[in-house]
Amino acid sequence: MDRAVIAVEKALEQYGAPVYVRHEIVHNKYVVQTLERKGAIFVEQTEEVPPGNIVMFSAHGVAPVVHEEAERGRLATIDATCPLVTKVHKEAVRFAGEDYDILLIGHEGHEEVIGTSGEAPDHIQLVDGPGDVQKVEVRDPSKVVWLSQTTLSVDETMETVDALKEKFPQLISPPSDDICYATQNRQLAVKQMGAESDLVIVVGSRNSSNSKRLVEVAKIAGAREAYLVDFADEIDEAWLEGVSTVGVTSGASVPEVLVEQVLEWLSQRGFEDVEIVKAAEESITFSLPKELRRDLREEAAALAAERRGAGTGEDSGE
Repeated sequence: MDRAVIAVEKALEQYGAPVYVRHEIVHNKYVVQTLERKGAIFVEQTEEVPPGNIVMFSAHGVAPVVHEEAERGRLATIDATCPLVTKVHKEAVRFAGEDYDILLIGHEGHEEVIGTSGEAPDHIQLVDGPGDVQKVEVRDPSKVVWLSQTTLSVDETMETVDALKEKFPQLISPPSDDICYATQNRQLAVKQMGAESDLVIVVGSRNSSNSKRLVEVAKIAGAREAYLVDFADEIDEAWLEGVSTVGVTSGASVPEVLVEQVLEWLSQRGFEDVEIVKAAEESITFSLPKELRRDLREEAAALAAERRGAGTGEDSGE
């Protein structure tokens, strides 16, 4: 199960409901609905969380200003940012400190891009695909580095990087790969699958960047058609006409049960032989946020009391 999802469940278990979460913890409809039933409350802005409560930041990360908002709002925080996203944030801060122009490859409006850009807004400019390269301007072509959103297609990212290197031959690459390993592994598997499948079904939500990339990768790899579905009942039987081989994969944060339901749906329609396509072994694990090892509920109560005390002091002075 996804580290960020486990973090929400552990927080609910440890502190009780409600636990507020800023934005969807991961971009998956089923996961969000399941956590809501358990007592998680998803909000768009930090200001929506009542003082004295716990707020969790999603796997996509937030800008420093959001941490400041939580502090002003007297909120106890749990930072469930994916460690790979945190790595990109730290790289942005370091290169900005060395006065580099940072070209962030990603999709405009994505939460991860907003969070990373907020680390060094005066040094970062977004490059949303190869088509954006022509308009990029930098102060010093010898001091330029690229970083990327972690959920992009590897091929799409490198196409943009190649275009940037043509324009800026001295462009520096990040010390290590920014693309999420789970995203890369799925894309590698889909390349194999797409080349051998008439149809590829990707289980994932439409606001999931990495899930949408899998559909694109499958088509490029040779699949006649590829579709994105949240649940098995969204599959259209008409998609199976003339199809002999179906590939099934899922976005990085999709629960296994949803994939199993799709496989069962296909089995009931004659697609019973299943062959596993594995591009790589995933052995990387990340520890849960450190905040889950201390009493945040007590901290939140103390912060709320401090706020009430400050308010009383102001009133008595009038």
